[in-house]
Amino acid sequence: MFCPKCHSIMFLKDEMFECRKCGYSQSPERAETFAPRRKKKEAVVIDEKEAPTLPTAKVECPACNHREAFWVLKQTRASDEPETRIYTCKACGNRWREY
Repeated sequence: MFCPKCHSIMFLKDEMFECRKCGYSQSPERAETFAPRRKKKEAVVIDEKEAPTLPTAKVECPACNHREAFWVLKQTRASDEPETRIYTCKACGNRWREY
């Protein structure tokens, strides 16, 4: 069971659920079990207004064979590993990665 106030795990103490972090307590009859919310992953979105300012590369699109694409760098793994380059084709909008 998780605390509805601070989302920490609650422990059973003297027939009551109690949060060790914030002190909230609740009876087992009223207890609601839920998992804490996870953050959604961010999607890379290329706006038409921003597109002319993004860097371009001469790479071949695997979908349409066009030879120019926008690219952005994202740290998708641990900090001691290199970034992931995400390409977006200028012609068809197809997206792919290069690790």
